[in-house]
Amino acid sequence: MQITERKVNDIQILELAGRFDTTTANSVLQWIDSATTQSPAKVVVNLENVNFVDSTGLSTLVQGTKQSRMQDGDLYICNLQQQVRIIFELTRLDKFFEIFPAEEDAISAFSQ
Repeated sequence: MQITERKVNDIQILELAGRFDTTTANSVLQWIDSATTQSPAKVVVNLENVNFVDSTGLSTLVQGTKQSRMQDGDLYICNLQQQVRIIFELTRLDKFFEIFPAEEDAISAFSQ
């Protein structure tokens, strides 16, 4: 999996590509840990190029969301491919996360 990180204003953006599973979740969790140290923690995870997410990947995102919210922020997800969206829907995590169709929408949501 490829991990690209960047910042737009005070929003941390993590872009993932490939499989988000047990073998790659630890790297993402380390990034989330560092991105959520300051308050408010504003994080966007772009999954546009992720074609598979397993339970460890989902758990990592749940943990990251909780950490962000503890720092008076949030973690938003955007650009889900259909096969990944189905995983979120089957696990009902589409109700837990704020999921946006585009990265720009997720970034804009922090200013509302």
